[in-house]
This record gives sequence, C-alpha cells and structure tokens, in this order.
Amino acid sequence: MPSLLVVGGDHLGNIEEKLANIGFDTVIHITGRKSQTVKKGIPENIDLVLVLTDYINHNLSKVIKQKAKEQSLPICFAKRSWCSICQVLESCKECPLNQAHYYPMANRH
Repeated sequence: MPSLLVVGGDHLGNIEEKLANIGFDTVIHITGRKSQTVKKGIPENIDLVLVLTDYINHNLSKVIKQKAKEQSLPICFAKRSWCSICQVLESCKECPLNQAHYYPMANRH
C-alpha cells in the first residue's frame, strides 16, 4: 500500500480519513510551521508528497520540491480542500494509486 506525506495546513480534519479510504495506508502530516522539520528530509518509505499550497510559504515549497527531487519522489500541489486534492491526485500520473497494480482512483469515490 502506498504512503503519502502531506505538507501544510495546521489540521487535516477528515482529509486524512478520506486519503485512507482511497488507498493510502500511511499518511504523514507536517504542518510546515517549523521549517527545520522539513529541512531534515522527507521520511523514508514515502511514495508521494502532497503540498497544500494555501498554507505554506514559497521558501518552504521550494525546499520541499528540492528534497523530493533529491529522493526521486513525485510531488503534487493542491489547495486544502478535498475537491482540489482529489483532482490533483487523479491527474498525477506518478501517483501510486494511478499505477497499473491499483484500481483507478475514479472508481474509489
């Protein structure tokens, strides 16, 4: 099962549960308030990085993007709304849920 790192937003609310319902077995959330947390690196065993753009600054976004590139991880950017997150994950060709060994996300709603 794939794992996801969500960066941004103080609280995810029911987004974490909805991500689990569509197939992510591990969801790690970093608020982005403490930039040192991100500068340490992205945790191991992460398959995709999702950045909530309306809750982080440009510098943090740049650091996350660079860290994901260094670790050859796909990265997606979305607003903190379930609709936006779902659209981004469905259109992301590198999302592990869109790979051949998983059912298409469109059938999971």
